[in-house]
Amino acid sequence: MSGSKTRASLILTILFLSLQADPSHAVAASRETPLVKAVQQCRQSVVNINTERYTADDKEPRSFGQKPRKVTGMGTGIIVDERGYIVTNYHVIQDVDRIFVTMDDGATFDGRPVSFDRRKDLAIIRIDAGEPLTVMPMGTSSDLMLAETVFAVGNAYGYEHTITSGIVSALNRDVEVDETQSYENLIQTDASINPGNSGGPLLNLDGEVVGINVAIRAGAQRIGFAIPIDDARRSIARLMSVERLNGMPHGLTTTDMKSHRDHRLVVDSVASGSSSEKCGVKPGDIILSVRGLTIHDGTDLERSLLDLNPGEAVDLVLQRDGSRQSLKYIAGAASSTITAGSVATDVDSKATASVTTVALPESSSVNVAGPSEKAEKKSAATGDAVLTQVWELFGLRLMPLSDREAAQVRGGFYGATRYNGGMKVASVRNSSLASRHGIRTGDILVGMDGFETLSPENIGFIIGEERLRNTTSLSFLIVRPGNSVPLQGKLDLTGVRVSSTTQTPAQ
Repeated sequence: MSGSKTRASLILTILFLSLQADPSHAVAASRETPLVKAVQQCRQSVVNINTERYTADDKEPRSFGQKPRKVTGMGTGIIVDERGYIVTNYHVIQDVDRIFVTMDDGATFDGRPVSFDRRKDLAIIRIDAGEPLTVMPMGTSSDLMLAETVFAVGNAYGYEHTITSGIVSALNRDVEVDETQSYENLIQTDASINPGNSGGPLLNLDGEVVGINVAIRAGAQRIGFAIPIDDARRSIARLMSVERLNGMPHGLTTTDMKSHRDHRLVVDSVASGSSSEKCGVKPGDIILSVRGLTIHDGTDLERSLLDLNPGEAVDLVLQRDGSRQSLKYIAGAASSTITAGSVATDVDSKATASVTTVALPESSSVNVAGPSEKAEKKSAATGDAVLTQVWELFGLRLMPLSDREAAQVRGGFYGATRYNGGMKVASVRNSSLASRHGIRTGDILVGMDGFETLSPENIGFIIGEERLRNTTSLSFLIVRPGNSVPLQGKLDLTGVRVSSTTQTPAQ
């Protein structure tokens, strides 16, 4: 009996030891490194971007029905808001006609430009995914260390969601790409950055974004550059400004305060009569949350207030003198001297005039003296005559855009264009030039013959007698609600009679 017990005990001991030494258990634990965990955490928030652009000369617009050859491009994006807002590099979407966004699970959506900053080389696009998306965890670039491990995720050479790792090679690099584009204060990394990585994240081992990949050194090996995320987030806040996108400014000027352990948004000033002042926000307050969204910086503030209806009330929680306070913020409670329609699509950081955190172009100053009453009446009379002329010549009844519609044109809501607005087609006469060339009621005429059509005065110059006498066609560009690509065509002026007083189609 004792021998049997001894043998049984020995067998059990051997089995126990063999289980403890099973390499499958030990390898699984060791293989799940911090880098592996970080990649798993961020993948759903990285998107692949593919673009198409027409090869036709911009000065020679395409006719309807024509199928020009297209050139494809690629890049990467980062989800910054669950409603489908994505940040990428401006050069990824510059002058493209279509944007396709592919998620980690393979789902593909049409993207549309929202706003961009040429100088900072950043842009916001948006997709309609039909469900909330996973927002990328944001870190800080304020405490990056030389030789710290980082990794990049991107659409490298079209190989979707490629992971490359390396270290922080240097900080505060200034890089000049060409005569028109240069960067300041970049992160240099030896994590492989390839064509297609542009706009994608550079991340730390906590799976947090510390930079946005933007450039490589041609001919070099493993010399890539990224925009520090703290710099990028300040630009993103301007690009997602509720004043720009919704025409309802909050009236706050703020400062991002970031360190490894603490991300705070501190109020510097509150505009008199603004929604924030009426809410009770004061300089020195630290905004903690709005609408249930935790506020880490200016970008979070802007996106927390996006798409509110005028008069809609939301909770705003702040810290003042060490204690928490809850307030009610009412969207659009005060009118602004600068509307969404007066803010350019291109948020250039060199601009000097500003409202809250939005950088406005110098031409947006609201203190410019207006025309005299006599001049206004003369301008209105001239404008009416031009609109009558457009109806007689083309069969188009045009009307001004609302501020919101103009902002949507500039923001690429109907497709990317270089134009800043336009005039809305109120009606189209049957059998007219416009109807024969496919223009419909509801379209927005944004350009003719390479010129903007922001006002009747613009159009009056375009269809001036001398200009039309020397041409047989007139190109046009329209955007159409529901379309993500602007439509171009030509009005055939053959047989159109032009006189010094009026211009009418020949009968």
